[in-house]
Amino acid sequence: MSETITPVAEGTNQATAIEELARELGVRKVTVMTEEILRDGSGALVTSVTRAAAAAVIRNPWSGSAVSTDLAPETERIAPVLAKILTDRLTAALGGAGEIEAFGKSAVVGLKGEVEHAAALIHTPFFGNLVREFLEGTSILSFSDDRAEPGTTIAVPMWHKEAASTRSHYQTLTLNLSDAPHPNEIVVVAAASTGSRPHPRIGDRTTDRPVTAQILEGILP
Repeated sequence: MSETITPVAEGTNQATAIEELARELGVRKVTVMTEEILRDGSGALVTSVTRAAAAAVIRNPWSGSAVSTDLAPETERIAPVLAKILTDRLTAALGGAGEIEAFGKSAVVGLKGEVEHAAALIHTPFFGNLVREFLEGTSILSFSDDRAEPGTTIAVPMWHKEAASTRSHYQTLTLNLSDAPHPNEIVVVAAASTGSRPHPRIGDRTTDRPVTAQILEGILP
């Protein structure tokens, strides 16, 4: 697990500039968590699936502001930078955007902020559209947002990056940062997976038979 803002080795001036800008915007650290699923279930083998989450801990630019404060200017300034540095780390960890099949996002604001502050950094095109572009997806991103103290468990839901209703790729990656978010910070997370759950077998919308509340008539005594 990395806890420093190390420039992604792209060999370009833009990459270095983005990393420096992240520092200027108040990013305190970036953590990357990866896990590889080799086996799941009794007596069952599974093709290796790797999942990763990249989390940026940033100073809350709206901490202490009134609830009437316009969030748009800071959102437009900060969210694109976070989208870039987080997806750079995801593609590096997972072997490139072409290897990624599922993605998701999350934000957790510290106790001196509003949930809307977390939402502002992930629920606009300035973050979501760029994450989609950088990870070569077309689906909207599944998400979670919350307000919490340091060390909280952050659950990041994911689904297929091109077909959101594909149930095989519904999955959740969890992580926690022992020292974040501070009361005046926000944690922003982008997560991705190279595959589905290990043994998906609950069907899909293309195979479902019609189900309505009438099904209860055959279940209830």
